[in-house]
Amino acid sequence: MSKMLAEFIGTLTLVLFGCGAAVLGGAEHVGQLGVSLAFGGAIIAMAYGIGPVSGCHVNPAVSLAVFIAGRMNLREMLSYWVAQFAGALAGAAILAAIVGSTASLGQNGWGPGYLGEFSQQSALIFEIVMTALFVIVILGSTSSSAPAGFAGIAIGVTLAVIHIVGIQVTGVSVNPARSFGPAVLAGGQALSQLWLFFVAPVIGAVIGASLYRARLLS
Repeated sequence: MSKMLAEFIGTLTLVLFGCGAAVLGGAEHVGQLGVSLAFGGAIIAMAYGIGPVSGCHVNPAVSLAVFIAGRMNLREMLSYWVAQFAGALAGAAILAAIVGSTASLGQNGWGPGYLGEFSQQSALIFEIVMTALFVIVILGSTSSSAPAGFAGIAIGVTLAVIHIVGIQVTGVSVNPARSFGPAVLAGGQALSQLWLFFVAPVIGAVIGASLYRARLLS
């Protein structure tokens, strides 16, 4: 239960800080760089805050990758998923209460009317590739051969850079739970496009983790 609570709090914080920066700060005040740093900073903070308890996955794709790499069992992965999706929904609900609306909660998307108006193909490629690279950094920086104590910084900086590169493409997910919370409350287009932010991160996680499972990167 302590691990589930940690994952719940961690995912809630990621959504509240990251999406909160996008919604409450936005382009006028913090800009794309500020939003990117909010997501990365949230991960760094939670890595050291809840990392010793649960490993700070706060992302179903990461938990899937850790499972594929042989570092957790199926039952534990499924319990993490429950906590992560619940935490993301709670974080989005808190943000909605602050904003007073569910119309704009930092939801992910693509196509006409969404940020850079990139195509579905571009969104799919971006999310797959970036999730795979993100997972590679996570599994590598948390391996027994990696320098101790620096994983949180490496992971947080990587997430921030991914956002700097890709906010205009999809708003950046690489995390099904992060997409789930805002989309469920916002509904409409965000909910209809949610499938991509489940499928692409899962494919990316499988690719990245399989390289470790096959001992090609370990």
